[in-house]
Amino acid sequence: MSKYLCIIPARGGSKRIPQKNIKDFLGKPIISYSIKTSISSGLFDEVMVSTEDPEIAEVAKSFGAKVPFLRSVINSDDFSPTVDVLLEVIEQYEKIGKKFDYVCCIYPTAPLISIENLKLGKEKLIVEKRTSIFPVVGFSYPIWRGLRETDEGTVELVWPKYVHTRSQDLEEIYHDAGQWYWCNVTDLKRDKKVFSDNSSVIKLNQSEVQDIDNLTDWEMAKLKYELLKGNK
Repeated sequence: MSKYLCIIPARGGSKRIPQKNIKDFLGKPIISYSIKTSISSGLFDEVMVSTEDPEIAEVAKSFGAKVPFLRSVINSDDFSPTVDVLLEVIEQYEKIGKKFDYVCCIYPTAPLISIENLKLGKEKLIVEKRTSIFPVVGFSYPIWRGLRETDEGTVELVWPKYVHTRSQDLEEIYHDAGQWYWCNVTDLKRDKKVFSDNSSVIKLNQSEVQDIDNLTDWEMAKLKYELLKGNK
């Protein structure tokens, strides 16, 4: 029987929003939403938090996540890629005799994630035999009408050939929603990357996605969370 692991990577030392991963979000540490959703989904044999910060570790454990080991120093700085963190966790588990077939990386500042989408991602990963599945959202404005500043201080169209094309005729382009990634462990260990030629996606709408890089984003995430919760 296949084994499933949820990894929530929660590094300490956020500069733009101090203690971002455990900052209060509508009455609870924001990481608790990712932990609760992961556990409540029933999709995982284990839900763990990867961190080098003892305070984050204690908060994570208080909400039901496991922290069987702390993250290494080499994977705890601002430049540590997510895939290296995932591979380190997988390796550490294998050292203690625990092997997993599939892993889902869920970010700690993603309170808008839904169990339904996590289940859909797992199903697509297995049924379609993908290396990874992750959610995307369309750009709110057509990127084909993008502008850039010139050296002279003026602006120009990046793709001027689309200046007269109707918006509805422009191809929709998506970006990573920054919430979670389902991965086949064998493929992840081989390719050492989350995105590959055999990755696929789940499309979300703007109300389900909010990147949180500053305090304005934080307040917007609150509004979207309350909107989604009210609708449900």
